[in-house]
Amino acid sequence: MKRRPICGWGVLLLLTAPLLLTAMGQETVRSVQIRDLATIEGVRENPLVGYGMVIGLAGTGDRRQTMFSTQTLGNILLKMGVTIPASAVSVKNVAAVFVTASLPPFSRPGTQIDVTVSSIGDATSLEGGTLLLAPLYAADGQVYAEAQGPVTLGGYSAGKGGNTKQVNHPTAGRVPNGGLVERDASLDLRRLSTIALLAREPDFRTTRDMAAAINREVGASMATAIDGRRVELTNLTSSGLPEMLARLLSLKVEIHPHAKVVVSERTGTIVMGRDVRLTAVSILHGDLTVEISTEYQVSQPAPFSQGKTSVVPETQLEAKEEKVKHIDLREGASVQQLVEGLQAIGATARDVVAILQAIKAAGALQAELEVI
Repeated sequence: MKRRPICGWGVLLLLTAPLLLTAMGQETVRSVQIRDLATIEGVRENPLVGYGMVIGLAGTGDRRQTMFSTQTLGNILLKMGVTIPASAVSVKNVAAVFVTASLPPFSRPGTQIDVTVSSIGDATSLEGGTLLLAPLYAADGQVYAEAQGPVTLGGYSAGKGGNTKQVNHPTAGRVPNGGLVERDASLDLRRLSTIALLAREPDFRTTRDMAAAINREVGASMATAIDGRRVELTNLTSSGLPEMLARLLSLKVEIHPHAKVVVSERTGTIVMGRDVRLTAVSILHGDLTVEISTEYQVSQPAPFSQGKTSVVPETQLEAKEEKVKHIDLREGASVQQLVEGLQAIGATARDVVAILQAIKAAGALQAELEVI
């Protein structure tokens, strides 16, 4: 018997008294340090990448068909004074990897950093391996660090064939403090006459309040809000600049969170702010299920007749429609109350996502709806 279920659902929104919510409740205000709201322009990490070899694997390295790993091994042996054709190399204890790391701000030569190694061949595990010396390049093509050391994994793979057990990802690992910075890429603050603070989330009130708090602290017009992202600091003195920045970044300003709802249609995840509100809205939700089942019966002819045996399908159609489920929310209700009401009537997470999109389209959701 074959079953072909066909499911559908509908949503009806009824809006009543579409009023704005500016006077419905008091806005939540919190004070946060400037260091948590903004970063200093130019003070950031820089990505590094390199190519290397992991050796010492217990037969879990690249196979013969991975040509670039054998070529690399042949080149390394040639530098060591061992001449051998790359085509003659056939070992399973090495694996070609990409090495990645982040160069922290104010890094000086000799600074140690963590690096990550990821297999790019057909190695099955990097467990027990050691990364050979690998140069790490930045976007400008220059070498800024070098990496080498034992690889640590957060998982393992055991067994063979169809009888295996794997925990986490055994083809990627880390080398703690395995990177060594070789080139000075730090920012010299003493050469800057102007320093800019960049807000992590653009907001005109936040940059305005940041500039006002800094000016009150220093007693002069040092900070200027350029836009919703940038605050410029001028009239700086090179002496005592780190101490001054530490003092200014510790100042607290009031923040005003945005009303925002983030939903994921792929996973049905919903994340919402506490201050998100709805206008008065009525939601009708109903389910319609249609199930079609087909059974095949064998038609057997009478004995000594000229008939033929045949298969005759018998199709049955059954439709079920549940009663409409109703949710009524008052003016100024929160999205949390909406979700709780939808859960009470048995709506799934994907139903909630679709209903939120319909409410936003109807103009009843007083917040930004972002679908990821």
